[in-house]
Amino acid sequence: MITGSMVAMITPMVAETCAVDWAALKTLVEWHIAQGTDAIVAVGTTGESPTLDVAEHIEVIRHCVEVAAGRVPVIAGTGANSTSEAIELTAAAQGVGADACLLVAPYYNKPTQQGMYLHFKAIAEAVAIPQILYNVPGRTACDLLPDTVLRLAAIANIVGIKEATGDLARAQALIENCPPDFAIYSGDDLTASELLLLGGKGNISVTANVAPADMHRLCVAAMAGDHALARELQEKLLPLHRALFVESNPIPVKWAVAEMGLCQHRAIRLPLTELSAEFHGLVRDAMVKSGVAL
Repeated sequence: MITGSMVAMITPMVAETCAVDWAALKTLVEWHIAQGTDAIVAVGTTGESPTLDVAEHIEVIRHCVEVAAGRVPVIAGTGANSTSEAIELTAAAQGVGADACLLVAPYYNKPTQQGMYLHFKAIAEAVAIPQILYNVPGRTACDLLPDTVLRLAAIANIVGIKEATGDLARAQALIENCPPDFAIYSGDDLTASELLLLGGKGNISVTANVAPADMHRLCVAAMAGDHALARELQEKLLPLHRALFVESNPIPVKWAVAEMGLCQHRAIRLPLTELSAEFHGLVRDAMVKSGVAL
């Protein structure tokens, strides 16, 4: 089981052209390992998966795997609203050495619960790699309900879920009712510490792009049941949790990482745009309050 702080890592790009910045990608992976990040999530929503073509998508995963070199697991974002496309991406991720795949609920076409069950079942049966479900109805316009998750948890290589609703009652019910070897991960930095204190196994985090060491410490403390330290760290990081969503993710976090000198500004693909100037001070102030070096 993969546990701890898992960074939903940005995909660094070259200013203006927005080609993938391979040198910066290597730097980021090395930095996260040095900072204590427990796993790299490559080409998820925060990694701008919707605007990377298939070849780029797989190449980013391959580079992360090569740089990590087994020191931390690499989880590849391979979800799609087409089952055949998700199977293709998942098989390709397995082929370049990913340790697991993260599969978002099919977005936009709004399948039924049975449709989602059959979608994820088909991917799991087609590709043997461990697979983590990803429920984020605020972005997908469909909600993978707990009863459907329980059905999917019975499939051997579906090993967990990133639950990004922020609904702690739902998370607790999943923790209590899913098999013990099925991991419930937070996908919501604002409520992650509470979910981990309830028995969750990790946090797939946007904030970890900017404050990886403290996110790792928070996850360790919460999973060990250290309420005081977990809440102290959560309070410290709270300004970042809020500021990194003042515009659509990954707009603010990519700007923040660029401010830290780890990637370039003006390097985000349309239809996303650079962080609006009116929010620069707010994000920078949150970084200072949370102890992030600029």
